[in-house]
Amino acid sequence: MLVGMSDQLVQLRKLINDNYVCPDAANTITEGLVELMIPDDPARAAVILTDHLQRINHDRHLRVRRRPPGATVQDDDLDGRYVVQARENAGGVRAVTRLDAETGLLTIAPYLSPVHLAEPYLVAAFGLLTGVTRLIIDLRAGLGGTPETVAFVCGYLLGDEPVYLQDVVDRDGRARQFWSVPAANRLADDARIVVLTSSRTFSGCEELAYNLQALGRATIIGETTGGGAHPCEVFGLTDDLEVTIPVARSRNAVTGNNWEQVGVVPDIACPAERALEVARQTDR
Repeated sequence: MLVGMSDQLVQLRKLINDNYVCPDAANTITEGLVELMIPDDPARAAVILTDHLQRINHDRHLRVRRRPPGATVQDDDLDGRYVVQARENAGGVRAVTRLDAETGLLTIAPYLSPVHLAEPYLVAAFGLLTGVTRLIIDLRAGLGGTPETVAFVCGYLLGDEPVYLQDVVDRDGRARQFWSVPAANRLADDARIVVLTSSRTFSGCEELAYNLQALGRATIIGETTGGGAHPCEVFGLTDDLEVTIPVARSRNAVTGNNWEQVGVVPDIACPAERALEVARQTDR
């Protein structure tokens, strides 16, 4: 058993009971937690704890993970991690391509960074896409992003008026609204949008697909996505481990619902590896 881990297991149970977005499920999720035998290896410990936490309601955002060496969960340290990730991943803009004179391809992966870090990369990307009449957004390797950044992207896609996208609702019922802010060089209203998805597409990248589908603004092609609609916070557990706990849920302004557990169901289903090919054959 990991030295000193019994106290941390009690702490983990308390963190989940105090913060998890579904209070009624928290006690059931943490039942038997403090009796677990945890190995000394932090990587194996993270797997065992995550399996235990997800066994009841399969919330894939609720997980224990190994902390990067030397990192903490203090705000300044998390900000530093995001800065490094944004620099390494161009804020989530993996590639921008003009497939032909009329068609652009924007690939988002692995994560859309917090908006203040992603903005310069997204502005540059949409600058290169100016004038396209058809945009393919590839989210097949998109694993997440923040609601603020998703709203920023939607500002390029949804016309010249702000659009009410969703609420993020905490466990006490307090809601924060998210709206698109129209960008100066947004796509034309009649520009066609196709979104590519896979079973790996998750979290904030799912929100982007879900928003556009709910508004009738895009055709989704590919596979049903992973099904994670609960925004999280990160809490420290040990020197080597941290836990992400869903603290709120998404509520789409059109559907009144979200994609938790069910994913975003494509309009045109096909294997993820064929999604771009199918998209290029669609609406021609």
